[in-house]
Amino acid sequence: MNIHTLYGAIARRFRTRRMRDFIEVYQVTPETRILDVGGSLFNWHLIPFQPRLTIVNLMPPPASLPEHVEWIVTDGTTLPFDARSFDICYSNSVIEHLYSWDNQQQFAREIRRVANAYYVQTPNRRFPIEPHYLAPFIHWLPKGVQRKLLRRFTLWGWMTSPSPEKCRETVAEIRLLTHREMARLFPEARIQRETVLGLTKSLIAMWDARETASEKRPQSRSSTRARLGTAA
Repeated sequence: MNIHTLYGAIARRFRTRRMRDFIEVYQVTPETRILDVGGSLFNWHLIPFQPRLTIVNLMPPPASLPEHVEWIVTDGTTLPFDARSFDICYSNSVIEHLYSWDNQQQFAREIRRVANAYYVQTPNRRFPIEPHYLAPFIHWLPKGVQRKLLRRFTLWGWMTSPSPEKCRETVAEIRLLTHREMARLFPEARIQRETVLGLTKSLIAMWDARETASEKRPQSRSSTRARLGTAA
């Protein structure tokens, strides 16, 4: 098994449940216009139908795309769309890769600008397992110490045997966020906690301009909170 196969197996377990909750809470249909910032086709294969999807990524698209998908190669901090161009802006495990608070702020501003609702997930910095390195506690250490430990003391390092330069690049790229920081980036959103064994594994900023505070869907959202709270 290589590292990508392992990541894929872990991601499928969490994202299948996450995507099911997403389409329920936001009442997604095949006609919903969704912008996925920094994503791929992987998550959208986990739902039973396909919305009108635009994917923004720095990577080029795969050789063939489904008819309903548009793929644009661009930076998530400067989205080439007018305000409220989409029904929903979606982003899963991307914002933590923007390496600086300034970049994360700009990324969040763009997501808040281009859609009438958004869903932004990111790993929780307070969770004891670093999800990219697959090792405990290392992300709580200074970055200089992380670089020294990355190759020999993480599952990612054992499986990929990265060069010193790759270790430097990887550590420099990742800046995990706390609940308080997510609330600052997305001030109008509800920050949902996705938990494992009572610990908050992920944070999800959820906001929908199509609803007012008195028009929340309590049954749908309540059931979603219960499922997210017991994610495994």
